[in-house]
Amino acid sequence: MKPVLKMSLLAATILLAVGCQDEKTTETTPAEPAKVEQVAAEATSEKATEAFASEDQKSAYAIGASLAQYLSANLDQQKELGLELNSDDVLAGVSDVFANKSRMTPEETQQALQDLDKRVSDIVAEKAKIESEQSIKAGEEFRAEFEKQEGVAKTESGLLYQVEKSAEGEKPAATDTVQVHYKGTLTDGTEFDSSYKRNQPATFPLNQVIPGWTEGVQLMPVGSKFKFVIPPELAYGSQANPSIPANSTLVFEVELLQIVKTDKPATELETQ
Repeated sequence: MKPVLKMSLLAATILLAVGCQDEKTTETTPAEPAKVEQVAAEATSEKATEAFASEDQKSAYAIGASLAQYLSANLDQQKELGLELNSDDVLAGVSDVFANKSRMTPEETQQALQDLDKRVSDIVAEKAKIESEQSIKAGEEFRAEFEKQEGVAKTESGLLYQVEKSAEGEKPAATDTVQVHYKGTLTDGTEFDSSYKRNQPATFPLNQVIPGWTEGVQLMPVGSKFKFVIPPELAYGSQANPSIPANSTLVFEVELLQIVKTDKPATELETQ
């Protein structure tokens, strides 16, 4: 699920007050010949806006511009959820408060913002539920098809694996630290992590990763390469993050490079 910024207008104001507004940059490209006059006019306009009578005036303008940028991005996020929050209404609220003629009491304002937060939470929860159900269904179908492939084995826990490259090396224990190269994808082929792309093998204690890895890598001799299809209960379960939806079946290609001696440093595997 695409990350959703869930912020009320009150929270936006607080964020601005403590100076936490994210900086944004705008990319520029060379102007086409036909647009030279337009670009020149815009440049003149930009210079005019920079002519402030004092630093206080400039700072006040910057506060307004910063707030507008934040609120604009926030309204876009709400629109993605299906909420139509009109910028004119937002500006009316700001203007009315500065003119001391707000149409809502502070208590009514707070209640309206709480109601908005609840609406957003309910929408996000419903989207997450639908996405989770889709992930479960897609995972079940993928595992059923993968299990039919030649050479695929299934453990008692439900872990599926296929030997892509055999070897005669030592097999690690759950308490060992191992060094591996790997690539992780969702069932639709979306890659969410790869030590190959980082050009850096991962080294980690085998008992400090997801259960599917702890179990699966113990089946691998050093020098071998396996493909694992890990059901959600052996992966991240109902926990979701921007790269891995809740209840996802995960697919890993893993190459076991070595069992690391305990006197060597280890770095935690990053699969998120």
